[in-house]
Amino acid sequence: MRKKITVIGAGHVGEITAFKIAEKELGDVVLLDVVEDMPIGKGLDMREGGPVGQYDSAIMGTNSYEDTANSDIVVITAGKPRTPGMSRDELLDANVQIVKPVTEEVVKHSPNAMLLVVTNPLDAMAYLAYKVSGFPKNRVFGMAGILDTTRFRAFISMELNVSVENIQALVLGGHGDTMVPIARYTTVAGIPLTHFLGQDKIDAIVERTRKGGGEIVKYLKTGSAYYAPSLAVAEMVESIVKDKKKILPCAAYLEGEYGIKDLYFGVPIKLGAGGVEEIIEIDLTDEEKEMLKSSETAVRTVVDLIKL
Repeated sequence: MRKKITVIGAGHVGEITAFKIAEKELGDVVLLDVVEDMPIGKGLDMREGGPVGQYDSAIMGTNSYEDTANSDIVVITAGKPRTPGMSRDELLDANVQIVKPVTEEVVKHSPNAMLLVVTNPLDAMAYLAYKVSGFPKNRVFGMAGILDTTRFRAFISMELNVSVENIQALVLGGHGDTMVPIARYTTVAGIPLTHFLGQDKIDAIVERTRKGGGEIVKYLKTGSAYYAPSLAVAEMVESIVKDKKKILPCAAYLEGEYGIKDLYFGVPIKLGAGGVEEIIEIDLTDEEKEMLKSSETAVRTVVDLIKL
């Protein structure tokens, strides 16, 4: 029996996420948005592409949460996007007012679902969804580190003129300007990155990674990134549906791991049919620990502003 996967929010991130999930035949897809009829049109368009796209996933758009009932996975992309000069954290108040009622509707209609949060500020919104839903921590997680890591890998590929498939990398911490790309754990075909690049060049790529989302917002002017985030979500959904148990950097609820408690934070996790099946703790240098602590402080400052 196919999985039922709901994507809430039919903006750019939501529609591309829904399409990639359907195209990969990971399950039947429901695309929900509050804008009257719009998701219905987008869902129908995707469904009509099935014969030439060679996917048999059923796709429907809707304005009603009743159509999402008994979903196995719910992806929350609904929210206000960033505009030029705006930080992810500045979205907090507006998106709390969106994500809180969305989570309540998910609990009402799909009490056994997994919640995959994409809305910014990501770590705070994952925390909000966890607290509002009352779901166990393994069933609520956020997409962030995969996006940050794919940007890091892309920039390295561009610099070295090598295949992106050769590059393995890791980005920890909050989804914001304090994220912590770990160059020491980054390799090109198994060869340490330091073999190819000097520290100055690595530092420049790290800094561009931290500002990667803002760079795209600057160019788009009326929104934020959507292709890379959607592909990152699809990778997470695939790891769950196929029980691939991939080790991926995601926002997970920590209860002492990395010395952090009661916070959603970007760390490597094993993602499978059980959701967050394991949190992977890696050895860090004193400098990396200090950067992670700064990132924790930044995330906690935003979370503490949420009024539940």
